[in-house]
Amino acid sequence: MSESIVLDHATDHDDHGPAKGFTRWLFTTNHKDIGTLYLYFSLIMFFVGGIMALIVRAELLEPGKVLINPEFFNQMTTMHGLIMVFGVIMPAMAGLANWMIPLMIGAPDMALPRLNNWSFWLLPFAFTMLASTLFMSGPAPDFGWTFYAPLSTTYGPKSTDFFIFAIHMMGISSIMASLNIVVTIFNMRAPGMGWMNLPVFVWGWLVTAFLLLAVMPVLAGCVTMMLMDRHFHTSFFDAAGGGDPSLFQHVFWFFGHPEVYILILPGFGVISEIIPTFSRKSLFGYRFMVVATVIIALLGLVVWGHHMFTTGAPLEAQLYFMYATMLIAVPTGIKIFNWVATIFKGSISFETPMLFALGFLVMFTLGGFSGLMLGLVPADYQYRDSYFVVAHFHYVLVSGSLFTIIAAVYYWLPKWSGHMYSEKLGQIHFWLTVIGMNLTFMPMHFLGLAGMPRRIPDYALQFTDFNQYCTVGAFIFGFAQLIFLYIILKSCFSKDKGHVSAQVWEGAKGLEWTLPSPVPYHTFATPPVITTGHREY
Repeated sequence: MSESIVLDHATDHDDHGPAKGFTRWLFTTNHKDIGTLYLYFSLIMFFVGGIMALIVRAELLEPGKVLINPEFFNQMTTMHGLIMVFGVIMPAMAGLANWMIPLMIGAPDMALPRLNNWSFWLLPFAFTMLASTLFMSGPAPDFGWTFYAPLSTTYGPKSTDFFIFAIHMMGISSIMASLNIVVTIFNMRAPGMGWMNLPVFVWGWLVTAFLLLAVMPVLAGCVTMMLMDRHFHTSFFDAAGGGDPSLFQHVFWFFGHPEVYILILPGFGVISEIIPTFSRKSLFGYRFMVVATVIIALLGLVVWGHHMFTTGAPLEAQLYFMYATMLIAVPTGIKIFNWVATIFKGSISFETPMLFALGFLVMFTLGGFSGLMLGLVPADYQYRDSYFVVAHFHYVLVSGSLFTIIAAVYYWLPKWSGHMYSEKLGQIHFWLTVIGMNLTFMPMHFLGLAGMPRRIPDYALQFTDFNQYCTVGAFIFGFAQLIFLYIILKSCFSKDKGHVSAQVWEGAKGLEWTLPSPVPYHTFATPPVITTGHREY
């Protein structure tokens, strides 16, 4: 927030504290408690999904059977993808939204607090239902996280029905959370806070919430059509009954590609808060950043076909989707340019949040370049369904989403907990994570270019060396996250609290930095008054 913005009544009026015991968390409508629940849930699922990834990588250490059967390998790849997308990144971003949006806009809470409680508590039941498929008599879902028909319909295991209902519950949760965020931002901003006063993180989540409202019903329709094909003798995706399996891809990717931006746009907002703080400068080109966010979302809705170049799409459709895909590079490039321009000639310090932000900047850009390669139709014929695609989307999602979530936790954790973590441990975590990530996913580009297909439990002998690099990197990455877990638990449960100033970071601007650390249970009972009309970015 600009220094020229005057804040009135930005203090807490703590009439009563939280309830005690389990009922506090079960019945809470406090945005901070619900944000904490989302973040803890995401952390648990992060390690569950991570263990599945390590099982996959352990199996690929050498050719031939190492640990597990091919059927279980397919179940692990499927569950890993579903858990990381729906159980880790989306809940973590929702947790950050619940914690920070009311603090950033001067609201006492989210607009629909009971709906907020329900939107979280659907998730543990959804993922318990999904995980239960691993313990059923038949196989768990084993058709990849994209669950293409007819693998998931005609040939899907019986447990697919539980998977479908779990997806429905996750979707309902996302729709309710998105409605809550939109209503909160529209109706509960502090007096004087216009649209061009909003932090970029809030803008990122506002656009993301509209994307979720646009595409989550499409995913619900997709899995409902699957259920109909499986049990009610329809043939939406069954060629034998006059249906078309490629229809599934059209419906799924109309959800699936905007989902990429749902996972990344809030992270862009996080980076837009962190880089100005540690550069001691205002964000360069604030209005362009906001407009670029909106354009990325709009273009993201109309480029789903680039996932389907090899399905026999007509030339005109291929050309359209190729050019539309490359067009997204323009607003994304504007964002990267503005972040670099913010850093340029800034008084930079390299605390842990800034390190993760810079790691994001470098590696997300690399992931974007490989995305452009995949957006070219002739090249995509070579790359499709190879490990090059796996490398690309992990570079985008690990750096674009996971790194930004970790950066956000390091940035706001002292504000949440009132305890400053060990900077040395944070930096060790960063360097091990970066080394592990690059050692895991960089060789996959070359495996893909050399012809190794994705989602296979075995491979030809010539791919052994690079697969071993990937496996060693994955275990380094996994070990590094134990350090992250220790830092979080030590901060949250340390008795040494209250020694962190309200400001926390020199150069941090915004309403949240006017509140004590740790943040009181109730904040902004009297709305702060913002007396300038423009955010001076």
